[in-house]
Amino acid sequence: MLTLAQIALHVDGVIIGDAECKISNVSTLQAANSQQISFLANSKYKKYLPTSQAGAVIVSKEMASLVKNSAIVVDDPYIAYAKIATLLNPPKKITTGISDTAMVESNVNISKTVSIGPQVVIEANVKLADRVIIGAGTVLQDGVIIGEGTLIAANVTICHGVEIGKNVVIHPGVVIGADGFGIVNDKGKWIKIPQIGGVKIGNDVEIGANTTVDRGAIEDTVIGDGVKLDNQIQVGHNVIIGNNTVIAGCSGIAGSTIIGENCIIGGGVGIGGHIEIVDNVMITGMSMVTKSLTKAGIYSSGIPAEPSSQWHKNVVRYRQMDKLAARVKKLEHPDIGNITK
Repeated sequence: MLTLAQIALHVDGVIIGDAECKISNVSTLQAANSQQISFLANSKYKKYLPTSQAGAVIVSKEMASLVKNSAIVVDDPYIAYAKIATLLNPPKKITTGISDTAMVESNVNISKTVSIGPQVVIEANVKLADRVIIGAGTVLQDGVIIGEGTLIAANVTICHGVEIGKNVVIHPGVVIGADGFGIVNDKGKWIKIPQIGGVKIGNDVEIGANTTVDRGAIEDTVIGDGVKLDNQIQVGHNVIIGNNTVIAGCSGIAGSTIIGENCIIGGGVGIGGHIEIVDNVMITGMSMVTKSLTKAGIYSSGIPAEPSSQWHKNVVRYRQMDKLAARVKKLEHPDIGNITK
């Protein structure tokens, strides 16, 4: 447990109330007890402040007067919460060494400070730097290179020729470097195109559970530094994702698309192939992108859910749009129909 003073020092916050209050962990405003700290980052949750049992609350200056007990006042409560949650929940210590049940080829280059779990398979020419952690049941195929401090969770498959940078986190079930969807139709028969590229992943990347990153068809698929991918995302072959871009769950990116730096892509977004998205673009959830986005900004598409009866009416109106557009055009230009060739 830490005192509120120790926690406030970690986030450069100002204390209101009892600086010696003992805090064990974080929780929500609704569920927190007197030994937990909560946060208020969205004003719609301020209704829970009067009844919250939290020992302390992380708040902004604007909300500080609403706290009945102790508080840490910061510029951005959500960022401070993230830092405090990390402080109070440090990663578990990992024992170095190789499990007796792991299968490791002889011609590999593995640091003495790695941790390799049970039933791991490591093929030839793999290189693992210092403090790499490989979870149970993971497979590293021929020639995989992993930088120092990287964590590969259980049941991950990293195919041949993949390079992963430093301090990367890869969650369970991820597949990196499987063949991309490369096929061609020859007189009615689909023929597979060999996928001979690799995958290069930068430093400080996080890849969520069951996400897949396909290998390049000829050149590499590239994930830049600081990229954060949520769960169940499909990254097609030869895709390039720029530094510090974040993509939410269930999005799909078709092959040979280039996404710029510092982009934010919402959940369930579909991005077509062979297009380019510039830096600093935000795409809201469930949007469909079929052409290049050449200017920074916020983009949206799709129709929010509504009662089925209203949706049916809107569909009927949508189908009438061509006729309506023709009528408007005729009203604006009444002579068009009288012009003869």
